[in-house]
Amino acid sequence: MIFKNARIYIDGRFCPGSLAISKNSFTIFPHSEPIHSGTVFDFNNLYIIPGFSDVHVHLREPGFSYKETIKSGTTAAAASGYTAVCTMPNLNPVPDSYEALKLQLDIIKRDAKIAVYPYGTITKGQNGKELSDMDAMAEFVIGFSDDGRGVQSEEMMIVAMKKIKSLDKILAAHCEDNSLLKGGVIHDGRYAEKYGYPGICSASEFMPIQRDLKLVEQTECRYHVCHISTKESVQLIREAKRKGLPVTCETAPHYLILCEDDLHNDGRFKMNPPLRSAEDRQALLEGLADGTIDVIATDHAPHSADEKSKGLFNSNMGVTGLECAFPILYTELVLNQKVISLEKLIDLMSCAPDRIFGIKKKADFAVLDLDKQYTINPAEFLSMGRSTPFDGRTVKGKNIMTIKDGEIIWSLTER
Repeated sequence: MIFKNARIYIDGRFCPGSLAISKNSFTIFPHSEPIHSGTVFDFNNLYIIPGFSDVHVHLREPGFSYKETIKSGTTAAAASGYTAVCTMPNLNPVPDSYEALKLQLDIIKRDAKIAVYPYGTITKGQNGKELSDMDAMAEFVIGFSDDGRGVQSEEMMIVAMKKIKSLDKILAAHCEDNSLLKGGVIHDGRYAEKYGYPGICSASEFMPIQRDLKLVEQTECRYHVCHISTKESVQLIREAKRKGLPVTCETAPHYLILCEDDLHNDGRFKMNPPLRSAEDRQALLEGLADGTIDVIATDHAPHSADEKSKGLFNSNMGVTGLECAFPILYTELVLNQKVISLEKLIDLMSCAPDRIFGIKKKADFAVLDLDKQYTINPAEFLSMGRSTPFDGRTVKGKNIMTIKDGEIIWSLTER
């Protein structure tokens, strides 16, 4: 296949040229058209980028296939320009042994439309009391996480870090101190006070990070902080990086675009961690700009319509993310607010996740039409999850083709 007259992402910048793909290899021809036979696509200055990688998604299978399946989730991902996702382990059964993990691996092999890299759990049953069978799972997982539950015990965390360090894997930490939650449903801020909601304090996130960073100094375990949302978290990670610790982190689109001032009593605004203050959001944007935040991951967390229909008090935590991440970030952070460049956004969503997690790609690309304007409509999602705080937003930037291992796996014209 030959893709000509495109703008191709090469070494951190876009260059005009053509791309020739043959099996699992590709060649870039800057400023010229390759002399090859094959199917030719004239992209008329569309943008070709490395396929996106999302290191934090919930595909819900096995155990919760009424919310999402590996097939539906990876189809949605492919349609959105993703060629790799890392799937979180709060499943049933949880992948805390090879036998439990194999159930998921078999479904991935059968149904996945793109590369899926599972996490194994840190502890058995995610109960925080006993290490999972990491030795048996290490070869087959991208890292270890108890996502959805924080490891409450410092003693257990240091044992886990030492073990994960010995396996040369990443510990992806869900940082949440249960003793500080007190039944909170949204951020402990102005909106919660005004309308009488129990609040989730910022300390429930940043204090476990503070604890863990001291343990990283002792163990030198590769430590990745999931979905950070507070200004204190940004500063702690910034300081850890200045010390040279092996620390990385991610945040999600909703924390970068929204804050508690955007809340409505609607389940599509309920996620964990919650939408924080405007000051927290500003700190996250500064963390993007100065390199403190390494990755933007969606924390794609689909639920059934019923589970998200009960307002802020009673809806499940989590929102759908894959199908609106790039357009909302491109529209708001690149075009409207000019917080980061397009090139930086591509790095945050593709290249940096690959570098940090060792995700290998052969000929994986997405083709973006940055001029395409449309309204986000969850009824059109390919994911089974339809709950997003960005419902009805007008955005620019649409994926029109996804190539995985040199083959077209999704095309807008084929829908």
